Amino acid sequence: MWDAAFPYIAALLPTVAVAGLFYFLIKNILEGDRRERLAQSKWEKEQELIRRATKDPNSPDGD
Repeated sequence: MWDAAFPYIAALLPTVAVAGLFYFLIKNILEGDRRERLAQSKWEKEQELIRRATKDPNSPDGD
């Protein structure tokens, strides 16, 4: 039984291994992108608050 199944298992094992590696690689890339977008959004909000706090009320832009 094992002798008959071994060639099929040996043929599928590299494909399964590469698929698993690909899954974890893409998962980590997407998770990193999500964290980067959240950090960028937080930084932009902080910069906007700083800009508004230090804005000159007599500035000519009318805000």
